[in-house]
Amino acid sequence: MKITDVEIVELRVPGWTGETFDGSYDNCVVLVHTDEGLTGIAEVDSVPAVIRAIIEAPRSHTHAMGLKQVLLGADPSDVGGLWERMYDLTSYYGRRGVVIHAISAVDIALWDLRGKALGKSVGRLLGERRRDSVLAYGTVYPLGTEPDEVRKNIDRGLALGLKAIKIVADPFWREDFDKTARLIRTARQHVGSNIRLMVDAATAWSVAEEGLPLMPIFRENDFSWVEAPLPIDDLDGHARFQGFGIPIGGGDLGLTTRFEYEEAFRRGRIDIAQPDVTMAGGLTELMRISALAKGLGRRVVTHGYKSNITIAANLAFLSQHWMDEPLEYSTSQSPLRWTLTNEAFPIGPDGRVAVPDRPGLGVSLNPETLRTFTVAR
Repeated sequence: MKITDVEIVELRVPGWTGETFDGSYDNCVVLVHTDEGLTGIAEVDSVPAVIRAIIEAPRSHTHAMGLKQVLLGADPSDVGGLWERMYDLTSYYGRRGVVIHAISAVDIALWDLRGKALGKSVGRLLGERRRDSVLAYGTVYPLGTEPDEVRKNIDRGLALGLKAIKIVADPFWREDFDKTARLIRTARQHVGSNIRLMVDAATAWSVAEEGLPLMPIFRENDFSWVEAPLPIDDLDGHARFQGFGIPIGGGDLGLTTRFEYEEAFRRGRIDIAQPDVTMAGGLTELMRISALAKGLGRRVVTHGYKSNITIAANLAFLSQHWMDEPLEYSTSQSPLRWTLTNEAFPIGPDGRVAVPDRPGLGVSLNPETLRTFTVAR
């Protein structure tokens, strides 16, 4: 089997202006085609036009070329070897950031393609299947500025069947401690003791001093973790959040590859790596980040706020992961979140999502959604 083309499909919900922090309203789907009629699919949580440029760019020199130039004519079954080749032949302008995003998408599509060719699910290709379902947690954003808003917004997540909720900080959290503490306590009182709660600070705090006073409140209300407390480059600031009895997560807002995560573990002292499989290097690199975390006694909880393609990739990874970690389950109201694939991943009565066992990722693209939302070139 040989790769014959790498196709990019840009999608966007009409009227979307990108004024809020939700990447579900546009998308970049990547398709790897072969001469045997099989196609691997993936998506990437990045800027679609930039991903297209990285994939379609002509050769500049031996270590600076588009990914399609790297892949055409190659055997797609050598997924790990192709990852190294893509990384090497883009190293002059890549190695981190958006080039890794593009490599991530291609890598996921190659795993999907390999699973289809072998008639096996990606999860079983990655490792021994340890679980058939994964606990889902949903992000509630925005949380609200008053207790009644908090309760109403959390109810939207609970209505989906979620048994774990992640609330998101707003910039005003740094300015009004008493009001913020009241909202945090409202969240816990509303869901009771049987629902897991976590918080995504989403860099609402620009320096550690703005967030540290809230750490005892999070512990008092039994939060599972505090995520992205500061801009990701402030690793020394991340380390200051240790010692409060609450795990600290990080990486979902921009870290790529195991090399950056190792620095976050060692210098930033984060407890939980939160790589996005579509940004951090795909499933190949996610497995390496996982091995690094295990060796250092840390955890991996994957990030994912896109469509069912990302959910499928994360389920594949989490089904064989050495810890039973939760799945981020986007509650975005974008139609791309819910209709991009023909398949759905409903939350069961126990708050868990079943892991698909179909060949590849186990998802296929909905042609009606593609017709409706594809951006004309």
